[in-house]
Amino acid sequence: MKTKQKRITGTQYIFQLIIVLLLLGCEDYLEVESPKSQIDQETVFLDEGYATAAVTSLYASLRDNVLLTGSSNGMSILYGLYTDELDYYSNSGSDFEEFYNHQIIASNGLVLNQWSSSYNLIFNCNSVIEGISSSPSLSQEVKNQLKGEALFIRALTHFYLVNLFGDIPYITTTDYTVNQQVSRMETEIVYDYILNDLILGKTLLGEADLTGERIRANKYVVSALLARVYLYLENWEAAETESSSIINASSLYYFEGDVANEFLNNSQATILQLKPKNEGDNTLEAGTFIFSSGPPVLVALNSEFTETFETDDLRREHWVLEVTDGSEIWYAPYKYKLQENTGASMEYSIIFRLAEQYLIRAEARAPLGNILASAEDINVIRNRAGLSNTTASTTTELMAVILHERQVELFTEHGHRWFDLKRLNKAGEVLAPIKSNWQITDILMPIPETELLLNPNLTPQNNGY
Repeated sequence: MKTKQKRITGTQYIFQLIIVLLLLGCEDYLEVESPKSQIDQETVFLDEGYATAAVTSLYASLRDNVLLTGSSNGMSILYGLYTDELDYYSNSGSDFEEFYNHQIIASNGLVLNQWSSSYNLIFNCNSVIEGISSSPSLSQEVKNQLKGEALFIRALTHFYLVNLFGDIPYITTTDYTVNQQVSRMETEIVYDYILNDLILGKTLLGEADLTGERIRANKYVVSALLARVYLYLENWEAAETESSSIINASSLYYFEGDVANEFLNNSQATILQLKPKNEGDNTLEAGTFIFSSGPPVLVALNSEFTETFETDDLRREHWVLEVTDGSEIWYAPYKYKLQENTGASMEYSIIFRLAEQYLIRAEARAPLGNILASAEDINVIRNRAGLSNTTASTTTELMAVILHERQVELFTEHGHRWFDLKRLNKAGEVLAPIKSNWQITDILMPIPETELLLNPNLTPQNNGY
């Protein structure tokens, strides 16, 4: 899709928002009646119901259209193929194969979708932020909540973009005359903007779960992303502080003892999840990953990956599905198990969960010399999976254990494996032996070819493309 934020005028925005509200107003996600007539931007942000619908439509976009979608064009499949998690089974010679074989070119349609749909979402975040900020009728409490959520989603989307593409534009306006000439910012500056949005958003949001379903951002959701951002920046103290704030909120977030149930929509270990569009539907991930007979239509877990689980690891038992056909065996990701309509939805797509926060804190504590505390956090994750305590006793040993635990805990969840290999400088070490076309320039995706033609200020292209 070639539509881009810089080509959307103010009039087009109003029409776009009208359509969004008309299409999404009937979703259970929004719990707001569909507008009865056309409305302009000013009217949207005069009314709390419409303003809330505009914000919750941003989550629907995350679920359906952008990087976090559980469909085949989301990060879970694409960067599972790009690393050592997934094998590719289609013979179509498609854009997916370019990911699997590390032969991505600048005209790859999946890369273009990652870029353009993300910036469309960012544009809508900015539209919401501007509309809420200028509203004369919304209460300050409502303004704070809705603006905080939009800031969080804007930061989250930029976070993934900067980790995929490197230097990128950080867009904070709907002014198309500015956006059509935007240039890329250095990665360090992008992270400054991300942190600014998150820190402000955290001050605006409360601790309460507004819906009881963990489908909208609160202060703890922002802390979950802050903890990850600080970890990537190697700000160990801040990463420990943010992850601890969630772990210490033990009346809200806790493990219930059975990893088999961790991906149900009522799991207490969930921090943020995305609700399906229709009641009774479940996740896109289940439909994308699960197959009942072989060979797989699109992807399956790499068999060598399945062998990295330790004996008696309950995650291997409950999160990996074995499919046999005669002597052939394949493995499917099985965190989400429900493909059919179940009357009432039972699984939502999880974006942040408690296990990651324990692993973040363990990793942050290790270089700070807090060896025992780091090991204790690792053991929380291992023990709940039926495994004994780690024997690691040095920072180096702990880091090796943490990388392994992240591999078997977070597999096929929104590119965690790829981002871990990148930030820990292990991508070449792990991927070169199994990806014959691996090059160090594969660390970054190409800026989409069509985007460079539309806006030459986005040059230079990333190395290797």
